[in-house]
Amino acid sequence: MGVYLTPIIVRHVLRLENLKGRSFAVDANNYLYQFLALIRLPDGTPLRDSDGHVTSHLAGLMFRTTRLLYEYDMDLVFVFDGEPPSLKMAEISRRRELRDKAFEEWIKALQQGDLATAFSKAIVTSRLTRDMIEDAKQLLDLLGIPYVQAPGEAEAQAAHMALKGDVWAASSKDYDSLLFGTPRLLRYLTITGKEYLPSKGAFRPLYPELIELSEFLARHRISREQLVDLAIMIGTDFNEGIKGIGPKKALKLIKTYGKIENLPDEIFKLVPPNFDEIRRIFLEPKVTDDYSLEYEELKEDELYRFLCDERDFSKKRVETAVKRMKAFYSRKKQRKLGEWIM
Repeated sequence: MGVYLTPIIVRHVLRLENLKGRSFAVDANNYLYQFLALIRLPDGTPLRDSDGHVTSHLAGLMFRTTRLLYEYDMDLVFVFDGEPPSLKMAEISRRRELRDKAFEEWIKALQQGDLATAFSKAIVTSRLTRDMIEDAKQLLDLLGIPYVQAPGEAEAQAAHMALKGDVWAASSKDYDSLLFGTPRLLRYLTITGKEYLPSKGAFRPLYPELIELSEFLARHRISREQLVDLAIMIGTDFNEGIKGIGPKKALKLIKTYGKIENLPDEIFKLVPPNFDEIRRIFLEPKVTDDYSLEYEELKEDELYRFLCDERDFSKKRVETAVKRMKAFYSRKKQRKLGEWIM
């Protein structure tokens, strides 16, 4: 879920044309979840091959990614979550309970023939398994697109790569990359984006949003360390927030008192006692410099075998992705040649 900063965030809504040629470290788990949630049949069932393997995430990963590369000349590197901090286990358990409850409600709605309710419940049941992640990595390997296995949180690794200047921005739906220090965060790296709102039973359009950390901090006259303290009061993936304190109130408190330790006693006693440990997760995250941003060659024959023979994709659709990648690699080669000549 990530920290809720929407009411105080400073954002710039963009068009994809504004992002041509930019490079992004993409939160892969977050990216894949979007496809698992939305690429479904009308009754909420995810796409599957004849052997029962879920393929919604592969369809989304291949078609959106190849289009972003082909039409917008982006450089993408996908970052996968590693071992979560122990403090995240409570949040992981909570999400599992929500999925289990939604699954029961989905089945009930199907039995009643209520497809609209069934679809809204099915979205919440999305699970990204290890097998799905391995399939996604295999697809990226065959397309030649780089990816990084983070030692910890993917958003921390993406922020680290942006801080080093290896990519222009981190890309994730959640705001946590800001807490991890990314100079820029791009939300909604999507072409014809939409988000389903289960509570309203409707979709809303999504457009790319750029958030500059320096601008956000300057606007509110706070430091990154204070942003982390503010987030702890609101609630993060590693702690529950203080009841009755949302982003605006937390911002006012942190600007008044400076840091958690200076809060009035009646508020400080509600802060989790391990707040300093939570701080360190954001300010001293587990990251690695052992990665490559180089694109490899397109393994066309193996790609057809994997997607068409093993996962039942239509050859025509895979051909479209292959054509996009060939054109992308051709342009990349021409640019390198031009740089070498100059």
